[in-house]
Amino acid sequence: MCSLAFPAQSLVAVALAALMASPAIAETAPNPPLVEAPPSDPLLSAPRPTGPAMTADEFDAYVTGKVLTYSKYDWIYGTEEYLPGRRVRWQVTGDLCQYGHWYEKSGLICFTYEYAQGEHCWTFWQEDGLLRALTTDDLAGEPLSEVKDAEVGLNCPDLDVGV
Repeated sequence: MCSLAFPAQSLVAVALAALMASPAIAETAPNPPLVEAPPSDPLLSAPRPTGPAMTADEFDAYVTGKVLTYSKYDWIYGTEEYLPGRRVRWQVTGDLCQYGHWYEKSGLICFTYEYAQGEHCWTFWQEDGLLRALTTDDLAGEPLSEVKDAEVGLNCPDLDVGV
């Protein structure tokens, strides 16, 4: 008895090709979908900055006084208000505001927030006149992309408001 071993994805591709060869299917879907193997190393397929990483001084000059909205995977991800003294207000869409600050560490721009554990470090660069960022926490992830500079600040309670 002879047995052939095929990777699972090869079997899927063969099954799709056979299905697409069916006359009923071929008439409605002339182009079969492509079946691609996932990358063997996610770091090799990770998005890479298309420009030089911003220094802390460049980042400070670009963001201070702005309220930037970011998208990820074509969805609004959140909005950050960059206050004087490297302080920030961050709001993930539909969530509470978090206050924090940013600083430079080993060439990265890092943030800490009042309700988040640890630091969150990013590489920022400019592309087509807008800010882009990749987190060190998600090397193979989609970069954040600046989508707009808001005219007004976030609707968050002031830092000095008591309860």
